[in-house]
Amino acid sequence: MQDFFMNYRAEIIFIHVISAVVWVGGMIGMRFAAHYGFAGINSPKEKLERTAVALKRLFYMVLPFVLLLALTGAVITIGYGIKHTEFHYMTHIKEGIWTVMFINLIAMIIRRNKAEKALKNGDVELAKKQLGLIGKAMVPVNIFLGITEIVVGVALRVNL
Repeated sequence: MQDFFMNYRAEIIFIHVISAVVWVGGMIGMRFAAHYGFAGINSPKEKLERTAVALKRLFYMVLPFVLLLALTGAVITIGYGIKHTEFHYMTHIKEGIWTVMFINLIAMIIRRNKAEKALKNGDVELAKKQLGLIGKAMVPVNIFLGITEIVVGVALRVNL
């Protein structure tokens, strides 16, 4: 694995970094651009429907990058032999943050799906409740954790 990593180090690190950019950047774009763009829609039902569609597209877009992030992170950790260095604790921090972010992402997908079903059944209040938590808490939590993960990753890379 170390030989493979060393032969393709630049490509693997690029895929890792671009995956983080897509995941965290997608959430930032959704929270601070799309969210406020939907604010001008007067119909509560239409606003929720458009939000549900936008979140579905975001989740479909980021999910492959989330998986690539985990895969390339493991390859980088093994390739550099980080587990055998004094900085191994940083990989544990990154793995822990990624795990929380991933669980939060799955919970957001589940809530979004429940909101879509509620909208199809005419239950606007349930849809609002499901989607509201995503925008007000779950996405901001993942943005914060994602930025923290990037900071830890940069600190780790500088120390290798």
